[in-house]
Amino acid sequence: MQSEPQISFRGMEPSPSVEEVVRERIARLGRFHDRITSCAVVIEAPHRHGRQGKLYRVLVDIAVPSAAIVTGMSRQENHAHEDIYVAIRDSFDAAQRKLEDFVRKNSGYRVKAHPEVLHGKIARLMPGEGYGFILAQDGREFFFRRENMTSQKEWSALSEGKEVRFSEHDGARGPYASAVTVA
Repeated sequence: MQSEPQISFRGMEPSPSVEEVVRERIARLGRFHDRITSCAVVIEAPHRHGRQGKLYRVLVDIAVPSAAIVTGMSRQENHAHEDIYVAIRDSFDAAQRKLEDFVRKNSGYRVKAHPEVLHGKIARLMPGEGYGFILAQDGREFFFRRENMTSQKEWSALSEGKEVRFSEHDGARGPYASAVTVA
């Protein structure tokens, strides 16, 4: 972390044991993103005006390059948060989930790879049998069926020598074309 974490208390006296738990949770967040620039935590014990039990709120504000992750803003009453340590745990767990989501989203994690679009010409066409062969620009030949066309209407417009675009796939009998469309 580039700057010292800021921990503040509102509506209550600072507690060394609470501050120690918060510092441990902040250190744990560093495992999920190595470029956290700052972290501010506000532990709040709002006035309850005669009601029994204080519901603690813990706000966690994490800054990373190009984003800010904030948790604990909702004001819904969760009676488990009458225990300050439960409120800290819940708020930091939410911050950790948001941080993990941010890292996944921005690191290209699980990006679907689309097949490369190739170009070629119809080398041979058997319209009655519903298949044909495409000669790619690199000289390779690809088998394709009528069902591999992106539009069934284009099948009737095909003829030998017609330019097409397609995706390459490996089959049991060699390479075949799918997503065939007239160029």
